[in-house]
Amino acid sequence: MNQATPAKQPKPSLEQQRSQAAWKMAQQGVTSQAGKKYTNLAKAAPALIMQNGLLQTLAFYESKNEEQHKQLSGHLRRWISLRLNGIDKDPGFSPLAEALLGSNSADYRLATQEALLLLRWLRQFAAALGD
Repeated sequence: MNQATPAKQPKPSLEQQRSQAAWKMAQQGVTSQAGKKYTNLAKAAPALIMQNGLLQTLAFYESKNEEQHKQLSGHLRRWISLRLNGIDKDPGFSPLAEALLGSNSADYRLATQEALLLLRWLRQFAAALGD
């Protein structure tokens, strides 16, 4: 008797991976004590990155002693680490800053682009969940 083997699920596209990660992050951010503040910060983050740069924005978030800043910064660092190094873990601010400062311009641009692309999903999901 010949049994059919189950079809392999195709690997999710990068955009699907981004959206899945953003969904989980938005759920964490919105259900935390920061809630609405996290949503507002996620909405404002792309403009802050475009105006000041990725590393400066992450440094600003790191300097704040507020949950929403720490959470969003951690979410961005984790995604950047996954995309640049394949490691699905928040490396912390200093290790990521050192890596980005020592990287070539193409890698720094990729990190910035990935942060902005993640935020496109994250800000929409956070707004939808926060209602």
